[in-house]
Amino acid sequence: MEEALRLIASYSALVLEAIVALIVMYGAFEALARMVERGLRREGRWSRRQIWLQFAQWIVLALEFALGADIIRTAVAPTWDDVGKLAAIAAIRTGLNFFIERDIYEFEPRPERASGE
Repeated sequence: MEEALRLIASYSALVLEAIVALIVMYGAFEALARMVERGLRREGRWSRRQIWLQFAQWIVLALEFALGADIIRTAVAPTWDDVGKLAAIAAIRTGLNFFIERDIYEFEPRPERASGE
């Protein structure tokens, strides 16, 4: 039974890792296309900051899926070494995610507040 769970967990993690790769590739292609459009038109719809913000959002989503894949890999009969590696990976990815989301929040355009609020 444990071997079957390991196999299912391994394939599930593999699927999530493939999704991570697809998300990052999609975000990169989207950012590249918008940069090319911006370069050709000089005054494109997208500013460099908006392109970066959109790409950063794709990266944040990919980090979430990657962390999920790592958790699944470690979920079935982990050793202390596996748990330690997961903790280190989770801390690094969570830190990256935190700083990217903070930057997104800081640079995201917000509507101006009405006077008196």
